[in-house]
Amino acid sequence: MTWTTVHELGDLPSNVPVAVDGDAICLIRTNGEVYAVRNECTHGAVPLSEGEVDGFTLECFMHGSRFDVRTGAALNLPATRPVTTYRCAWSTGKSRCSEHDQLHPVAGTSLQRRV
Repeated sequence: MTWTTVHELGDLPSNVPVAVDGDAICLIRTNGEVYAVRNECTHGAVPLSEGEVDGFTLECFMHGSRFDVRTGAALNLPATRPVTTYRCAWSTGKSRCSEHDQLHPVAGTSLQRRV
């Protein structure tokens, strides 16, 4: 399994979604933890990185669909399907994440993804 750094965590602002990895992933730092979701609303197919963060909720700017960044669950209409989340881990100061059905907090200095 190969991992690639997609963002330095020290540069990640709190409560502001950030698009990384060619805009494919949306990183969210909230409540002292970092989460990663697919950067596309399951209802409107628009970037979730253009939305707003409130606690563990990421709201799509287009129609107000909200997602739990910890699980990907759609919390209200019009979205009915969850957003893809990425499992994250860290070791020796390097963080990494891979596509999975449940998200885990990231700690360390950089976020990585499997390629």
